[in-house]
Amino acid sequence: MSPRSRRTSSDASGSPEPHDTWVPRPRRRETPLGLLGHGVKFLGYSTLAGVLLAGIALPAAGALGLGVKSGVEEFDSIPDDLKTPPLTQASWIYDAQGRQIAKVYERDRRVITAEEMGTLIRQAQVDIEDARFYEHGAVDLKGVLRAVTKNAESGAAVQGASTLTQQYVKNVNVEKAGDDIAAVQEAQRKTLGRKIQELKYAIKLEEELPKEQILTNYLNITYYGQQAYGIQAAAQRYFGKDTKDLTLPEAATLAGVVQNPSQFDPKAHPEASRKRRDTVLDKMVENKHITAEQAREAKAGPIALNYRAPQNGCITADAGMGFFCDYVKHVIKQDPVFGKTAAERKKLWDMGGLSIHTTLDPVKQAAALKAVTAKVAVTDQVSAAITMVEPGTGRILAMAQTRPYGIEPAKNQTVVNYNVDAAMGGGNGFQPGSNFKPIVAAAALEAGLQPTQSYASPNKMDWPTMSTCDGTWKNLEKGKKGGAIPNESSGEVGPYELKEAMALSVNTYFVQMEQEIGLCAVKQMANKLGVAGKASGKPLQELPALGLGTQEVSPLVMANVYATFANRGTYCTPVAISRITTVDGKDVPVTPSKCDRVLSENTADVLNTVLLGVTEKGGTARDLGLDDDRQIAGKTGTSDEKKSAWFSGYTANLATSVWLGGPAGGVPMKNIRIGGKYFEEVFGATGPGPIWQMAMNDAVRGMPEKEFQTVYIPNPVKRDPSASGSGSGSPSGSGTPGGPATDTAPTWPGGRTPAPGRPPRTTKPNPPSLPAQPTQQSHPDDDPSDG
Repeated sequence: MSPRSRRTSSDASGSPEPHDTWVPRPRRRETPLGLLGHGVKFLGYSTLAGVLLAGIALPAAGALGLGVKSGVEEFDSIPDDLKTPPLTQASWIYDAQGRQIAKVYERDRRVITAEEMGTLIRQAQVDIEDARFYEHGAVDLKGVLRAVTKNAESGAAVQGASTLTQQYVKNVNVEKAGDDIAAVQEAQRKTLGRKIQELKYAIKLEEELPKEQILTNYLNITYYGQQAYGIQAAAQRYFGKDTKDLTLPEAATLAGVVQNPSQFDPKAHPEASRKRRDTVLDKMVENKHITAEQAREAKAGPIALNYRAPQNGCITADAGMGFFCDYVKHVIKQDPVFGKTAAERKKLWDMGGLSIHTTLDPVKQAAALKAVTAKVAVTDQVSAAITMVEPGTGRILAMAQTRPYGIEPAKNQTVVNYNVDAAMGGGNGFQPGSNFKPIVAAAALEAGLQPTQSYASPNKMDWPTMSTCDGTWKNLEKGKKGGAIPNESSGEVGPYELKEAMALSVNTYFVQMEQEIGLCAVKQMANKLGVAGKASGKPLQELPALGLGTQEVSPLVMANVYATFANRGTYCTPVAISRITTVDGKDVPVTPSKCDRVLSENTADVLNTVLLGVTEKGGTARDLGLDDDRQIAGKTGTSDEKKSAWFSGYTANLATSVWLGGPAGGVPMKNIRIGGKYFEEVFGATGPGPIWQMAMNDAVRGMPEKEFQTVYIPNPVKRDPSASGSGSGSPSGSGTPGGPATDTAPTWPGGRTPAPGRPPRTTKPNPPSLPAQPTQQSHPDDDPSDG
């Protein structure tokens, strides 16, 4: 019989005669209720009530809530436009090489076609639930009569008569209810009113859809237990295979689950499930879909599961990718390209069915994770976080931290992503310390100051008056503890020029530079470089300590700042998603990285030359060179009381920022053991620096070696060695970590001091001439404010 074949009242092949019905049928015009049997004429109000009562298989109507509509006209007025929403499905997140990072879902489901299902499960599901599915319409009259008889004999509701189409309608209503418990309960409530509505919908569906499509829809929407929605998820959950590859006993097992997913769960209740499977097989024999011999063979053994536990969400991601996965989720829920409103974006994420391809490089991710877990123990008081960004594209290539992604604090797990701002799943960030100083230098160079700019840079000075965007900041704490700023050691006394001041990280030099260009210029430059505000979401405050890194930021933000330097002044917004497709292969628009020039190439080249000096002899990061001796530039940073330490460093084609500290920002890193190693004090070069070095050594392996475009900056006149001391970020009062103090800035141009046994670089670009010295401009004093 064709899937669309139906009997009518005039069908000589066996349509029910009047004596088959259970109430007399007066000779009246056919009403819309005739559609209930698709060919069986149900005339009269008593017929409607009787069919509905029998159809829901309940012993009494008085407690059902809603009564039956009075009259055929009222039945006709019930809406029949069943709104079938797209089914909620799982989404898959992939790394840049197409490997799965995680599967995420509100409902674990994958919608498949009838062809992808094969025939066994379709036959088994119909045989056990609605064997006459292809013979009746929206209502199975014989099923109704059978249910009435059985229930009357037992005195209770022991059998129902809902057709597979009616069950599909009910599942649609449950699906539309989503996670609203009250709505789900309402969709499942056994009332005559709900039953009438389901019947009306079922009638309409039978008119509009072929039987095979109704069955396909049913198999895709039905719940099979163990968080598996739809037959494909069920086949994968219990047997680890696609639906079309199910064997006969496997298909019979899954078909049997549907009636009661808890009772017939093959994992939780294998014996009950086995008996139910055998019942399904008997039905398949009865309906001549299999032979008795095939059934005996299928029943021969127990249910052989290949169970795969539900794997939902970023918590299942390997290689420390859970935090990046969580970041991707936040991007989709916040980027307007995925929906104009938050509700629309959430719906896209919850509905699923997406293949999300990301920028994450598994090789660099492995390098990052290895470094943050090798150098810092998960049980340490402090933690580390690392982000890698590709200059010129904004692609986030790695994102890892010491503490694993999870919800069990007792196992040192966290769901807070220390690499990103609060709005994207992170915390309130960490003070970057001297890591922020290159931003001050960038603002000064863009304002016209020369790379040979010199300041007195005393060992200690009062915070000077500074202009702001709206007025003036004045020091009202002169003579008090918070009214002055010192350098890191007593030996740091100027004058200094930019290259040496950056290499030694001289605080007072950058305060005087900040005073000359004004706080507004520093804040605006930070904004241009992607520091839109604090990690908490609050705006940057125009206070003198801004330039010394006292306002909290995240590693992703700082990595992208340094990627802009590497990209010669062109800032590219960070991106994590490269492409999204739906289950039917359609592309979902994504936001590409937007690249804008925020620094002149000359300014960026000066900064790169200066920051190369930080990693050379005399710089605070001189010991952080890479194994292949390729050029690196960067900056150390340490906050007050050593509560956070940073190193942000980069090659010409990879920028990486590392933070180390207490997750809540309250652990002074003095006399502390980290990763099994004792530290008297932690500095940027000694704590996060080695993490950066280990990660970058692995990450750059195989990458092309690119040189920075440098500029000639003459060294300052050599000063008395007794006037030089350590820079902030250098331990134990020495000018460089692990080495003696130096009295000159690093030798131009780039590269680091070669390691023992390694020949020095011999190639140097011809130094260009310096730009002309600009005229200094005064800054306006508007409405005063205090800090």
